[in-house]
Amino acid sequence: MTTVFRAATLLALAAASLRHDTSAATPAPVRAPMARQELQQDRLDRTFPVGERFTYDVKFSAVKVGSAWMEVLGATQIRGTEALHVKFEVKGGTFFYHVHDILESWIDTARFQSLRYHQDYLEGGRDRERWFEMFPERRTFQERGKEEQPSSEQPLDEGSFLYFVRTIPLEPGRTYEFNRYFRPDRNPVRITVVRRERITVPAGTFDAILLRPVIKAKGIFGEGGKAEIWLADDSTRALLQLKTSLPIGSLNLFLREYRPRAGATPIRKR
Repeated sequence: MTTVFRAATLLALAAASLRHDTSAATPAPVRAPMARQELQQDRLDRTFPVGERFTYDVKFSAVKVGSAWMEVLGATQIRGTEALHVKFEVKGGTFFYHVHDILESWIDTARFQSLRYHQDYLEGGRDRERWFEMFPERRTFQERGKEEQPSSEQPLDEGSFLYFVRTIPLEPGRTYEFNRYFRPDRNPVRITVVRRERITVPAGTFDAILLRPVIKAKGIFGEGGKAEIWLADDSTRALLQLKTSLPIGSLNLFLREYRPRAGATPIRKR
């Protein structure tokens, strides 16, 4: 069960440590240039308003085992820089095993890069917490209690990478390549866009873009996992659905409810 909920919490690793699908049908990766600062700022303001919140059903095979949330909590200051605070949370379990996992990211609103990253995994009564500070100006990062290490230009962590993916062009049949994960040895990041299609989740029926990530290491997003992620094919690029295979079943996340901003009525689309 730990694997199931860790998979949901580390959803953004689908973007953060990917490997190119080498099948003949997949075009060569396109190295995406750094977006202009003003374009990134505009997309950040339009796409991620404070209070935006997604709620998901988490299922292991056909059985619901919990819920997940993805939310923009607000703006704050990190070392004098304006940052957007976002959070991904998974909670649930069975009568004998419970999980409450949290990922939090603080994103520089002017340059769309990570400034701080927090992981808190409470699984089966065991708690593991980690804090990371990113220093893009000197291309380093530091885990709390450890020495600074070299990082990447305009670094992104697991959580912020998921939001970054929502801002880039996603053309079916193309593979996009980035070198922005904050741990340089996990770069490049490659995202293969499979196709457009229409899907139905508990929140309603949506036009969607299907992404098929593959992680370097073994695991649920590795080649054997056959992970697939659906984003809304509109300006929100909402995460609608996640499916991946495990040796003992499948892990699935389905959007149940979407609130576009603080105070707004939750959306269900038909």
